[in-house]
Amino acid sequence: MSQHHQPSTLAALGRTWVEAWNTRDLERVLALYDEAAVMTSDRIPALGFDPSGTLRGKAALRAYWGKALGLLPNLHFSLIDLFVSPDSVVVFYENERGKRICEYLRVNEAGLIVQGSANHLPH
Repeated sequence: MSQHHQPSTLAALGRTWVEAWNTRDLERVLALYDEAAVMTSDRIPALGFDPSGTLRGKAALRAYWGKALGLLPNLHFSLIDLFVSPDSVVVFYENERGKRICEYLRVNEAGLIVQGSANHLPH
């Protein structure tokens, strides 16, 4: 079971996550994730990946995010706010298209992301 992390540590992870995406360096992003990480997003099936919307493991994340980065040459996240719990951070940001998104990131004892969920507005 995950231990409690300091709020400042989780907030720093959230800022690092945004910075990593803004470099468009996929390996830098993946370095924040555990090998067995699970990611859920409604965009996963839209890009031709698992119809359940859930991917498991870094290899699957690398394939999905690699394809997404290729389709989004202007990808950029602008941090709006961060919300923390003892073992997670929610990153609230706006993407390059003006869409606001909340990304839930749960971490393990080592501070690596083990579960992620991209949450978009329903419209």
